[in-house]
Amino acid sequence: MTDSGWTTSAGAWLAQMGDDGDWGRVAVLDAAMSAHLDGHAGRLLDIGCGEGRFVRTMTGMGFDVVGIDPTEPLITAARDRDPHGEYHVAAAEALPFPDAAFDLCVSYLSLCDVEHLDAAIAEVDRVLKPGGTFLFANLSSINTAGQWERSLVGTPKHYAVDDYMEERLVRQIWAGINIVNWHRPFSTYFQMLLRRGFILKAFEEPMPIAAYRGKKPKFERVPNFVVMKWEKPQ
Repeated sequence: MTDSGWTTSAGAWLAQMGDDGDWGRVAVLDAAMSAHLDGHAGRLLDIGCGEGRFVRTMTGMGFDVVGIDPTEPLITAARDRDPHGEYHVAAAEALPFPDAAFDLCVSYLSLCDVEHLDAAIAEVDRVLKPGGTFLFANLSSINTAGQWERSLVGTPKHYAVDDYMEERLVRQIWAGINIVNWHRPFSTYFQMLLRRGFILKAFEEPMPIAAYRGKKPKFERVPNFVVMKWEKPQ
């Protein structure tokens, strides 16, 4: 199994996230994910919950939430910040729950960290009730297949995408964090879920909300994230 780098990067990650999350979460994804949860209720599993920030958000929305993450220091931080919450050290590929235990599963920027994606999707299928919802935000496959080309003074000129169909690991290094993400084309995600009979209910490439529009133009030129909502068949 590939060393993801998360355990050694946990301290730097916690320092970067703080209590509120980074710019992409606050300016782009929180609103989109919360909107897609509107109208739902029940027991919810957050897969790859990290330090528990979105678990706390969803608990505040009225959900009965359980968080799992394979990185023990992040789960320790989640428990410290939310002593009454339920958190487990566990991998997406081996969820420690019985069949049909949840009404919803959520993955907030964690599928790109999962090495064995097919096993993780199988586990989502197993623990969801028939008719349940799988909502996830992920790095866009356009994002993970390319990089910004810049001028001599560092101004972004255009985003260059290459080897899009080649599934591969991509190392991400910034602010003391050194982790592995996995690039996969959109078709990989679609085919894995469609093979299991999941029904696509929503697909979105969210842009920054109004309060943050124009503050980081590159987020508006190329979609950094994707949000998908799938329903498990009855």
